[in-house]
Amino acid sequence: MSESQAYDVLVVGGGATGAGVLRDLARRGLRSLLVERGDYGTGTTGRYHGLLHSGGRYAAKDSLAARECISENRVLRRIAPASIEDTGGYFVATPDDPDDYVDAFPAACAAAGIECEEVPVAQALRREPALNPKIRRVFRLPDGSVEPWNLIDANLADARAHGSEAWSYHRVVGFERAGERIVSATVVDERSGTSKKISTRFVVSTAGAWSGQIAAMAGVKLTMLPGKGVMLIYNQRMTDTVVNRCHKSSDGDIMVPVHTVAILGTTDVRVADPDQYDITREEVSALIAEGEKLFPDLGKMRLLRAYAGVRPLYQPPAEAQATQNRQVSRAHTVIDHGERDGVENYVSIVGGKLTTFRLMAEHTVNAVCAKLGVTEPCTTADEILPGQVPGKTHWLGHRLAEHEVAGGGDAALICECEFVTRPMLDAYLDEHWPCSLDDVRRGTRLGMGPCQGGFCTFRAAGVVAERVSASAEVSAGAEASAGAADDAVVGYLRERFKGTRPIAAGRQLQELWMVLGIYMGGLGLESLIDRAPATQAAPAAEPAAQAVGSAEPVSVPLEVLDA
Repeated sequence: MSESQAYDVLVVGGGATGAGVLRDLARRGLRSLLVERGDYGTGTTGRYHGLLHSGGRYAAKDSLAARECISENRVLRRIAPASIEDTGGYFVATPDDPDDYVDAFPAACAAAGIECEEVPVAQALRREPALNPKIRRVFRLPDGSVEPWNLIDANLADARAHGSEAWSYHRVVGFERAGERIVSATVVDERSGTSKKISTRFVVSTAGAWSGQIAAMAGVKLTMLPGKGVMLIYNQRMTDTVVNRCHKSSDGDIMVPVHTVAILGTTDVRVADPDQYDITREEVSALIAEGEKLFPDLGKMRLLRAYAGVRPLYQPPAEAQATQNRQVSRAHTVIDHGERDGVENYVSIVGGKLTTFRLMAEHTVNAVCAKLGVTEPCTTADEILPGQVPGKTHWLGHRLAEHEVAGGGDAALICECEFVTRPMLDAYLDEHWPCSLDDVRRGTRLGMGPCQGGFCTFRAAGVVAERVSASAEVSAGAEASAGAADDAVVGYLRERFKGTRPIAAGRQLQELWMVLGIYMGGLGLESLIDRAPATQAAPAAEPAAQAVGSAEPVSVPLEVLDA
């Protein structure tokens, strides 16, 4: 074990809330460390439908969550405009939606402070012609979409600028207690296997659905209600506006345009373990059937992948326990484990939404500061994040436009779908090396467009090989370089193929065969599957190559075609 390092606060969990907590702590003068077992945003933050909530989905049944969403919606537009696409949102009444809910919707929004304007159906259909022509009423709300990884990076950058640190691929494996206080944590580097001892005055768990597991290490029982939400990614933006059904939240009732694709969501099924869940073809079929009530041609459109995230739902023991997760409030709870469990320097933040991550962080850090005697106020709602331009939100063509402003011409494209250029890829690798291509995907969106990595993976792997070959740490020359490229391709495609099994039919099955032809028939990928990694310069995408959320190994990509 390496020599102990000391910090004021240890933050466990590197999603948006963890990054927000680290930023807030640092701005209040507390030298803090965030640790995340994988890459940042690989938990719930990076596995949701991308919605910037207006609060409209909660206005009728969860007024607290609705008020928090609209308030933080406005804050994020001010401090993180580059992370937001201002799509606007429609709540539409289909023939299947109850009149009483629709009639009461504007008043519920008004009570929560949400701007809600009814627009003529004909006007909405002109803007979004793929919508169901039988919709009866339409309300416009200030929804949008959010790029979560950009948001995390900006928060971490601000935290580092104020003296704090963040370590990805570092897993907490235990705490050491002295009476009623945690005095240190043991953290393992997932890439090297080495362990470190972290001394700390305070521990904050921002582990979301995994908060119960972190609490158990501290000798505390915390019962979470993880809720699996399945989502489907389509190969086109059939809408440029976030579209919700105007009814009580249910499955398949929201479509979010995100960069070059659109995401249909979502289910809500309670699971016992946030790391173990399946996505079934039955769930996919049911989502499409419901989605067709918004977009009648949805069944004819091509799916790219299915994926799922796990909501960090929690109900205080004093409340009547809901039998279904949709009955659980989406508001957040700060748990002081000193008051509740006798561990004086330990706090968990659970529940909430990505839209409200900054507010969740503020409330959490308020609790920490009260215990540590820190009186510095929160400034995170007022200070714009690094790399942001006031009022300049993201728009779909911004990368091409920036290239044209710089003179246009050859863009040295690595990924055509998401307009990822060689300079962009090199810049990311310079800052994050060593990393996997799956890390690159989150940082640049490489492979997230309509071809899902079919034509860019081998190009990006070649760039990784060049970097390994040029590294002073590698002495094996061309053999190590080729091995690094092979490892990068295998790891990345394993990750990409996970979301294919439940949707391998029709046009998507045709594309799958084409991609398999490129990598297996053309590049001989099948011969690389079971060999040991050639180099440890970049971590594998995930230690266990599994089908989505299951324990079933995917040792050969062709197995995604199994019935």
